[in-house]
Amino acid sequence: MNAEESQSPATNNRRPEQRSSGRAAEDGQADGLDADLLGTVPITRVRKAYEQVYDQLRELIMSGKLARGERLPKEAVLARDFGVSRGTVREALRVLAAQSLIRTAKGAGGGSFVTLPAADHISEFLRLNISLLSESEDVSLDEFLEVRDLLEVFATKLAAERRRPEDLAVMQASVHQNPLSLTNEERFVMNKDFHSAVVTASRNTLLSISAQPIYSVLQTSLDRSKVAPSFYVHVNDDHREILEAIEAADPELARSRMHD
Repeated sequence: MNAEESQSPATNNRRPEQRSSGRAAEDGQADGLDADLLGTVPITRVRKAYEQVYDQLRELIMSGKLARGERLPKEAVLARDFGVSRGTVREALRVLAAQSLIRTAKGAGGGSFVTLPAADHISEFLRLNISLLSESEDVSLDEFLEVRDLLEVFATKLAAERRRPEDLAVMQASVHQNPLSLTNEERFVMNKDFHSAVVTASRNTLLSISAQPIYSVLQTSLDRSKVAPSFYVHVNDDHREILEAIEAADPELARSRMHD
């Protein structure tokens, strides 16, 4: 009788996976490991090489060790310093560029330069994508108006509390004494300038980033050729009343008038 045949019936009758599992448990015990422990210890996934390069470069940029406008070393130098291939470095730089943390220029004076994302850049990115949602009809007009009411009315309240002389100057220049003397395009620009100035006067960068794209998409989808001049006259009068409340530093009155 050979060794395999001499095993006990209980052992011999196990299915292959059971026998394999049993061996694994025995191996674990032989290595001093508790199989139950492995099920409770969190496993950290090993990150890809380009992700690790990206993480370190991003940390250098966000901590200020690589300043805005500073030129990064060439790909070959980065590859040598990180101990990776140039392809790995190139992929890390591509992710940084996609997040607007660097920009790449070609030519003799080219290279990769640190450029932290600005509010205008993020706002424009949102505008483009919200516009696509609008064109695909994934977002309704009612949804746009609800969000605009939520953001811009609150921004007007803050503007009455925080406005500066330069904000008031822009708003005043956007309220015309005789809007009928202007072209439709000129009236459109003044309307846009007024609302932008109100949001800017809120002194809340995140609010500005969020509100500007919503308003911009609504306005650009408007067929200006079909808007009657009397509509802009009414809007101009509304703006004058809102401006008066902001000038008077009356947050509740400004909020109420913008909502109306």
